[in-house]
Amino acid sequence: QVQFVESGGGLVQPGGSLRLSCAASGTIFTIPTMAWYRQAPGKQRELVASVTSGGSTNYADSVKGRFTISRDNAKNMVYLQMNSLKPEDTAVYYCNGAGKYLWRNYWGQGTQVTVSS
Repeated sequence: QVQFVESGGGLVQPGGSLRLSCAASGTIFTIPTMAWYRQAPGKQRELVASVTSGGSTNYADSVKGRFTISRDNAKNMVYLQMNSLKPEDTAVYYCNGAGKYLWRNYWGQGTQVTVSS
């Protein structure tokens, strides 16, 4: 079993920044690929960014150049630095494994990010 606890969300104006944190626990070994997902009202959950244990990253086109994902393997922490935020980024953000490492039944509560003027 695993647990994911997200934090760092909040209300921010367009163009602002936020840094999200995710604490993963309950697993003995480091999850090879971790990711941030988001879900806006009326939309399906989408993959925002992923990072491997070695530091390789991938981003959705919509956030490329604005968001940066990183991780601390020793602390089982994953971060998402979000800059130049847009109203379209408004969503609940979740962390989880990615691809074959996704834990479908272990979603956390997420953290709300609201970008509004």
